[in-house]
Amino acid sequence: MKWIQNLITTTRGEFEVFTKGEGHPLCVTHHYSEFNETGDSFADAFTKTNQVFLVNLREAGNSAKAVHPYQLSLLDTVLDLEAIREALGFDKWGFAGHSTGGMLGVVYGIYFSEKLSFNVIVGAAAREYMTFSKNCIYNEQHHQFEKMQELMENLKQPGLSAEEKNNLKIQRTKLSLVNPDKYDDFFVKDVRKELSAVRLNFFSRELHVFDVTRKLGLITAPTLIMCGKHDVQCPLEYSVEMNELIPGSILAIFDDSNHYPFLEEAERFNEVYQSFTEQL
Repeated sequence: MKWIQNLITTTRGEFEVFTKGEGHPLCVTHHYSEFNETGDSFADAFTKTNQVFLVNLREAGNSAKAVHPYQLSLLDTVLDLEAIREALGFDKWGFAGHSTGGMLGVVYGIYFSEKLSFNVIVGAAAREYMTFSKNCIYNEQHHQFEKMQELMENLKQPGLSAEEKNNLKIQRTKLSLVNPDKYDDFFVKDVRKELSAVRLNFFSRELHVFDVTRKLGLITAPTLIMCGKHDVQCPLEYSVEMNELIPGSILAIFDDSNHYPFLEEAERFNEVYQSFTEQL
């Protein structure tokens, strides 16, 4: 079953939103991914229990363009999500974000907890995660730093064929799996999402000054934090930190996962999520 495309008119412009599933409304997005009707592996994890709204943010897909650079920031993006929620007529909805989507969830919880029935933050951080953690693959002390940089530089080369680009992306993703040999088992669905270069470029700058740890105490929405024990992108210590600073939050650590616990330990991921929502 494919995702259903909707164009939602809001007070802040028109946004492309894909829907699937039934149940309590749940907003899912990623800070610079560009979705289409093939959906998203993370969002798919929730479609059996929720009506999922997979949002293309400003400049992604057929959503509104940015007139000012600041409209691509984490805070302005949350204001866009709030406008979408209001346009859909929900008093509250849940939010779930993975990686930079989880960082959006942190900001969402700080400023609009009263509009969130719950908040699910997976493999994320409340501050810049590269400089101070040698467990991060983007830190020069990480043993696979050079390999990751090489792959990212190669991906920027002009004239790459679709097959060459896809092979490089696969190699890059394998660096974030506990068992790289299981790549084909995890990424079996025909998901053809892209990324928004303009959003990624803005985020790459904003990330260097991102730190909302001192505001985590303002989050009052029920919060579930999940992270792979071996996460090389947003290392586990940042999830532990969020759990310590977000009142009443729950932390689930996945011992056999890297950055993709919803794929690497899918059954337990679903069990933890359902247990969390059943207690609300």
